[in-house]
Amino acid sequence: MVVQGEPTIGALLDALEALHPVLRGTIRPHGQDRRRPLIRFLACGLDLSHEPPDVRLPPEVTSGTEIFHVVGSIAGGRAG
Repeated sequence: MVVQGEPTIGALLDALEALHPVLRGTIRPHGQDRRRPLIRFLACGLDLSHEPPDVRLPPEVTSGTEIFHVVGSIAGGRAG
């Protein structure tokens, strides 16, 4: 996937949504940069979920040696 401009979290999400339009509005509300509450961003053993969208991606992600994960959290009641 090609990220235009600075390799930031926001730019990566823009590129992902452009490549897969069905994801628009699922990771971030339409027309907003903030993530939805139960979505998490993980890379290089770090939780990047609370970082602003203009934070640069870790070098390991931009070089392709690490993966940037977009994960939907699981929430719910008690099992059993």
